[in-house]
Amino acid sequence: MKQSIPELAPLTPGARRVLDAASHLFYERGIHAVGVDTIAEAAGVTKKTLYDRFGSKETLVVAYLQHRDARWREHVAASLERSPGPGVERILTIFDAAESWSDENSSKGCSAINARAEIGDEHDGHPVFPEVARQKVWLLDVFEDLCTEAGVPDSRAMAEALMLLYEGAIVTVGMETFPNPFPAARRVAKSLLDTVA
Repeated sequence: MKQSIPELAPLTPGARRVLDAASHLFYERGIHAVGVDTIAEAAGVTKKTLYDRFGSKETLVVAYLQHRDARWREHVAASLERSPGPGVERILTIFDAAESWSDENSSKGCSAINARAEIGDEHDGHPVFPEVARQKVWLLDVFEDLCTEAGVPDSRAMAEALMLLYEGAIVTVGMETFPNPFPAARRVAKSLLDTVA
């Protein structure tokens, strides 16, 4: 079953300033390290405005992840629009999109993975968990759809293998284990796809 994408509500100017400030601070410093006082000050609003617009820090964290994910999905869609018809190269476009996105937006790795790791298991039921899971399943579904379009046998199994390569690359970006992990993941993905496509 395909994941539904949340519809993002329009933001007031004050809410946009709060979200922009929170997004920058959460990604650069971490969710736990940033309090609502710091966000309100960076946004040039009162704490009351922050709570009026978002209700809680947890809701603001989810909004940060959803809006960042919406920008990533737009980036993927634009990359796929420039890609040729169904086939291996179109599937590999996801790795190219991830590399170009990472250069400008993800120097510390994946915001969803970082948020999930930071919240930890002690906060069972935290609203971040279903949001992060939704984002990851969405990309897995994209890989599966592209594999199906390309006529890859057992497209779900291949999508899962490609997702593992993608996730390994994005974690490697954040950990700085070695440079240029997405081209490396792309090469492995191509070798896998070339055996079946």
